[in-house]
Amino acid sequence: MEYTKESIHNIVLAQRKFFRTGKTLDVNWRIRQLIRLKQALIAHQKELQEALYEDLRKSPMEAYLVDIGPVIVEINEIINGLKKWAKPEKHFSGLMCFPSTSTTVYKMPYGVSLIISPFNFPVVLTLGVLAASICGGNTAVIKASSKSASTTEALRKLIADTFPEKFATVIGGGHDIADICLDERFDKIFYTGSPQVAKHVMEKASHNLTSVALELGGETGNWAIIRKDANLKDTARKIAFFKLCNAGQICININQIAVAEEVADKFLEELKKQFVKMIGENAAENQDYPKLITSKVYDKCVKLTSEYSEKVVFGGTGNESECRFSPTIIYPVSPDDDLVQHELFCPILPVVPYKDSEVEKILDVIADREHPLAMYIFTSNIKWADKVMATQQYGGGCINEVCLHMMVKGVPFNGTGHSGMGAYHGEWGFREFTHPQTVLKGSTRFNLPLREHPYSGMQGRIKMKLLKIFEK
Repeated sequence: MEYTKESIHNIVLAQRKFFRTGKTLDVNWRIRQLIRLKQALIAHQKELQEALYEDLRKSPMEAYLVDIGPVIVEINEIINGLKKWAKPEKHFSGLMCFPSTSTTVYKMPYGVSLIISPFNFPVVLTLGVLAASICGGNTAVIKASSKSASTTEALRKLIADTFPEKFATVIGGGHDIADICLDERFDKIFYTGSPQVAKHVMEKASHNLTSVALELGGETGNWAIIRKDANLKDTARKIAFFKLCNAGQICININQIAVAEEVADKFLEELKKQFVKMIGENAAENQDYPKLITSKVYDKCVKLTSEYSEKVVFGGTGNESECRFSPTIIYPVSPDDDLVQHELFCPILPVVPYKDSEVEKILDVIADREHPLAMYIFTSNIKWADKVMATQQYGGGCINEVCLHMMVKGVPFNGTGHSGMGAYHGEWGFREFTHPQTVLKGSTRFNLPLREHPYSGMQGRIKMKLLKIFEK
């Protein structure tokens, strides 16, 4: 379908008209829509898995594990908690507001939302956000990625079969279509992608002072720190799994590793073993290994491995025709190298050695750069790790584990600074897609003239004394 400025404008107008009917304010109605979304996801599972294979060569197992299953978990959590989250809050107005005694905070939807989703996890990062929008009581225009065209088409069909366009719809197309959407007046914009594009989204949103949530990968990438006392085999196993997942095209994936030089060689050997054990000697020829989204990303991998050819200690091979590039370890790399100052978003894994006694210097390097979306620490010194995780700035992370923090119910998924703003998952998604409205119920009886003139003379002095009492 071809989209134009006029057709997109009409979609937004229709959704705004539908929102103003008040139908989405009914929490039970929202729950019914979430149930329909879950049922549609289950019914369209095969088509989505086929589309994910077409776009990213994700096997059916990986597609369900990381892209489809998490949406079902997310929707179930929302359905179970929504009535509690949406319930208006009652507050005592306080003596300063006497004779009013009752104040209510309503959790109100923003209205018409725009969801701009990425290519790397096109199902969970589209429908997971849509679930948050629905639970907040909003309508949704979804601008899905043109890079994952097959999945975008599958999502378009799923949503069209499930909801009327005036409530939720998926729009395809490239950056030109995204800009047409951004020129419209939305009430909430949720963007997942790169910091560079996020700046453009914020600029567009500023024209209408639209509330924005951004989930970004981080300008300088996510670090994993491995101390000399870490369980190296366990660490290597988890990192290998994570770097193989979606061929490294994950916003919370490890961009670079800092490993204590005392154990660097041993760790690298363990990491190589785990890669081979999981994906074989040549990952680029393994049909279970996902492909890179475009030839441009493949060419980037070739260019980087060529530039660091003398330091490639594992991998460095690819299958250009299928756009697969093997996990590639580059070692040793300096913290000042350009390679570790940008988000790579691919299977290349730079490794920076450091002296374990000087680990604080690595922490300073991380702190001096843009805040990452994720941080991972591997050590037996949990007390030290707890201190680091409680003092560094990042979106979320793990100690002696990878990525699982985003699967925990009841906690937010979010970034800070160049890794984003706002949060979602579960109740945090409900909060992101609603705004609180405070309403005080006044009284027509027993109103004291405390706030009224005169403010001077005897009456003023009496009023001042009463104010001091009420302040307590």
